[in-house]
Amino acid sequence: MAEQDASPPYEAAASDKEAKRQRRSRSRHQGSLGDYQTRKGKRWKFQIYVLLDPEKPELGEKRLTRGGFTDLEEAQAALTEALKKKARNEKFQGKTPTIAVYADHWASSLRLADSTIKGYRKIIRNHITPDLGKIRIDKLTATRIGSHYRELEKQGRKDEYGKGEPLSANSIHKVHVVLGAILDAAIDDGLITANPSKKKRTVNAPKSSQVRAQKPEIVTWTGEQLTTFLTWNRDELKDELFPLWRLIAYTGMRRSEALALRWNDINTKTGRLSIRRAVNTEDWTTTKTTKTGNARVIDMDADTLKVLASYKVTRAEVSFDLARADAYVFGDDEGKLRSPDAMTSRWDRRMNWLAKKYPTLSRVTIKGLRHTHATLLLELGEHPKVVQERLGHSTITTTMNIYSHVTPTMQKAAADRFAAHLGNA
Repeated sequence: MAEQDASPPYEAAASDKEAKRQRRSRSRHQGSLGDYQTRKGKRWKFQIYVLLDPEKPELGEKRLTRGGFTDLEEAQAALTEALKKKARNEKFQGKTPTIAVYADHWASSLRLADSTIKGYRKIIRNHITPDLGKIRIDKLTATRIGSHYRELEKQGRKDEYGKGEPLSANSIHKVHVVLGAILDAAIDDGLITANPSKKKRTVNAPKSSQVRAQKPEIVTWTGEQLTTFLTWNRDELKDELFPLWRLIAYTGMRRSEALALRWNDINTKTGRLSIRRAVNTEDWTTTKTTKTGNARVIDMDADTLKVLASYKVTRAEVSFDLARADAYVFGDDEGKLRSPDAMTSRWDRRMNWLAKKYPTLSRVTIKGLRHTHATLLLELGEHPKVVQERLGHSTITTTMNIYSHVTPTMQKAAADRFAAHLGNA
């Protein structure tokens, strides 16, 4: 006896209808793939729905079918390319966009830190759009990019105090990196087939050696100079922010990391500090992950711990809430985060006052405290790996590139230690 169909005819028909509806729905979004028979064997096809007129989306869609593909992989690749073209047509109304339009589209698609995207947009606004923005992206040539870089070398600066002066090799290199990334994305979107910025001989972007040669020298303090500043700041100025400056100088923390520190990040029993977050410089009322995205734990000396303990008592005298475990160590009197830029302004004022007291003492930036910490450790013979971990650099190469100026001192110390070890051999 033949086995009966488990589904009644009307249910099967309904099921077929639903399946067709789902296939139709999928084809309007992701497209659909199918096979069919020909005299030469099986072939594959795809279907998608596209706008009748990209400039008039209100007119609706039409079905686009392409077939004749000999295998599924070939059909899938063609479907993927067709979907890219569809998305591009819908985004740019069927037209190839200009550099300015596409650069804005590219920046909006990034999933990076707010400060990074802001930096990219500034480069686009100042150094790409003004001269290249009106060029259609498929019409940009390596020669045009090269001539643009030469103009930047002559008079590329846009800032208020140096407007019209030559742009540094480092800044032009950053322009080159951003423009290259924009053009790579344009290749992925099917707008162009090759990246003209990668024609090295024609474009002739600044080389790494040129960037390094123009890199400004890092200004740091010696141990004696750092002690002079901290003593003056604590004893004469009686600065309420002395614990902040001391912590940065003795740990190498970033400004935004120190401002986002909570009391429960400090382990007084082990003398260790957990750096888990940083103030978001684009919205300083919020925090974000550290620059590398990773938390780190570093050791502190006993005296710095005492300074922080004393500061906690002072905070509690203002309000017990300011000394709670989850309170920000360097928050304002309401317990809220402080602005990193405001702290930099306060630091600059202290440098002005310091110059009057000690005219021969070098002026350093607040970041210079971090650099001073690293430089002194390396000069004292500390292993670069330890310095890397304390500063939170992603690789030891980053550490050594930044503090290459310390290498001669390290080399001399190493040579002396080696000779002393061998004695009079």
